[in-house]
Amino acid sequence: MKRLKYSELIKWKSSPKRKPLILEGARQVGKTFLVNQFAKNEYSDLVYLNFEHNPNLKSLFEESLDPHTILRNINLLTGKKAEANKSLIFFDEIQVLPVVLTSLKYFFEQAPEYHIIAAGSLLGVSINKQNSFPVGKVNFMRLYPMNFAEFLLARGNELLLNELNNKDDFYAIPEALHDKLNRELKTYLFLGGMPEVVQDYVNNSDIVSAREIQKDILMAYQHDFSKYTSKSQTMKTAEFWKSVPYQISKENKKFKYKDVKKNARASTYEQTIEWLNSAGLINISYNVSTPKIPLSAYADYSKFKVFMLDTGLLGAMLDVSSEIILQPTAIFSEYNGAFIESFVASELKAANNEALFYWTSKSEAEVDFIMQYSNTIIPLEVKSGMSRKLKSLKSYTDKYSPDLAIRISPRNFSNADSFVNIPLYSVFAIFNYLKLFKSN
Repeated sequence: MKRLKYSELIKWKSSPKRKPLILEGARQVGKTFLVNQFAKNEYSDLVYLNFEHNPNLKSLFEESLDPHTILRNINLLTGKKAEANKSLIFFDEIQVLPVVLTSLKYFFEQAPEYHIIAAGSLLGVSINKQNSFPVGKVNFMRLYPMNFAEFLLARGNELLLNELNNKDDFYAIPEALHDKLNRELKTYLFLGGMPEVVQDYVNNSDIVSAREIQKDILMAYQHDFSKYTSKSQTMKTAEFWKSVPYQISKENKKFKYKDVKKNARASTYEQTIEWLNSAGLINISYNVSTPKIPLSAYADYSKFKVFMLDTGLLGAMLDVSSEIILQPTAIFSEYNGAFIESFVASELKAANNEALFYWTSKSEAEVDFIMQYSNTIIPLEVKSGMSRKLKSLKSYTDKYSPDLAIRISPRNFSNADSFVNIPLYSVFAIFNYLKLFKSN
């Protein structure tokens, strides 16, 4: 399956400023598959070390952190020589052995001619704990579950994807195409973007099989809770994780600690939230009441919403029946639009890996997302149904007069002055559309 991050790996390889690359992302999002595919197509050889599968690899880094010594030991172990500028060296699951992270500094300083990618399912957690992290000596990339664009590619809809990517106006597309895209989106919302789930469905068209894989992935996540945290922290993480679908499903999606456990306080779960966020299992959107640049400076980090990384896993946790796909609009509005807001959060994160924010006013008006683009603030109102009511967005525009206001909904494209409707299925291309609006 084609991943859009592949093109970024190509740029990394050819960059004169290339450094060892740290590839972050949650378990099962396809990091190992992507790197293997990249190595197969772009290099003469792959040198692969998995530190979770083979703990004895630790000994390769005990003698010295000199990169040439490490490479000699690796060559002797694997029986083949890693060639500068020709081989790709892949250190996988390096959160198991933090010293490997430290070694990347010396590879950059003393052996920059070697191409190295380091990945791990809990690498974000490991980095946060590292006292000797090689600051400034590595490049970063984060991989998310497959977004809807990648799902379209996997389903053989490359022409439709190109149509959305290359659209140079906000006029409605033919209804037949609009309906087809909405049908594909309903399937995607149920399946989500975990590559194994998508590949299984592409091969077999079996919803039941896909759901079983989703459940296996959720079990693997829970296994990580106990494997990589203390016993007391494991319980807190499990409590918090189980509460996320309920938190998302509320009409008011603002996170409340008491919905995790009665009388719970922020101090009880702060470490848990950081762990899950660093592990890539949740997306967090922070509240902003004064939309000014930079948004991060005006955010209230004590008020936030928490979203699942993947709508398919959300559906598996909520035990949503596959029959919902056959209904015209049910999955869009199910659980107070939980799937839709989570979907948009995931698509925005995959598009630019920036922090998420939402806006509220004292009068309880709320705009689901606001984003910074080209020194302007753009409000995004998400609608799960066909309603044209935009009370909160109107409240925002009356107060701040933005250059552009966007509604994201199941409706077709439309444009009226500074107001644009973008269909849910095209959120992945939102930065293309913002560029288009600016240029006009």
